[in-house]
Amino acid sequence: MTTWFITGASRGFGLEIARQALEQGDRVVATARKPEQVEEALTGYGDRLLALALDVTDEAAAVSAVAAAVDAFGGIDVLVNNAGRGVLGAVEETSADAVRAVYDTNVFGLLHVTRAVLPVMRNQNQGHIINLSSIGGFSSVAGFGVYCSTKFAVEGLSEAMRQELAPLGVNVTIIEPGYFRTDFLDATSLDVQERTITDYAATSGAVRDAVPGLNHAQPGDPVKGAAAILAIAAAEAPPLRLQLGTDSADEMNRKVAQLRDEANAWRPLAVSTDHDEVPAQN
Repeated sequence: MTTWFITGASRGFGLEIARQALEQGDRVVATARKPEQVEEALTGYGDRLLALALDVTDEAAAVSAVAAAVDAFGGIDVLVNNAGRGVLGAVEETSADAVRAVYDTNVFGLLHVTRAVLPVMRNQNQGHIINLSSIGGFSSVAGFGVYCSTKFAVEGLSEAMRQELAPLGVNVTIIEPGYFRTDFLDATSLDVQERTITDYAATSGAVRDAVPGLNHAQPGDPVKGAAAILAIAAAEAPPLRLQLGTDSADEMNRKVAQLRDEANAWRPLAVSTDHDEVPAQN
């Protein structure tokens, strides 16, 4: 029986992952700022569900929640860092307070929980950390630059942790969803900046204008996305990255091709900066 620790489990991907894990007979520690919402949404699972209050920006609270999970279930097999928030606006339009708020949750919050869980997984010599990023963590877009930068940070941390933890029996996977029909674009999750600058009307402004029409009309199905995440958790050799949704997979291919073309075009200048005594690399 697998024990899951899921942040942001009161809605969206977090809630659906918790539901499907419970349905397959696993134990779930489902954390949220309002755990009563988890309990209302997930009934009938008895003592296999432990709903805990957790604001991931509070490091001491993360340590306490992990301790409660271990006390209840004896360990943690899968950590799903799902809690997150968004901010919409050009980089220049986004206030310092808004930048700090999204970093506090998406980056520092993920670090708080991960650091609290890792001693448990190292002691077990096994575990799997699944970090919810976004295709925006690989390919940024106007209007979501600050949000995407938090997911770039998550991806950098995850790549390093995969190397650090692999010898210790702990896997790390980055999940890169495209647009999924969750409430991420609702006002409860997405902070739309009030300040607008006319010069950005054709770029970030166009994205801002398009968002209301996308909300709850996104192509991705959260139920299928959660099922894919459960499949990754059960895989013998899980990937470092998994894109979810055709839009995400297509954007990944486009960005990879662009990076390859640009690197090839500018390679002569790149390699020209070596010391003369270093043999040129072909």
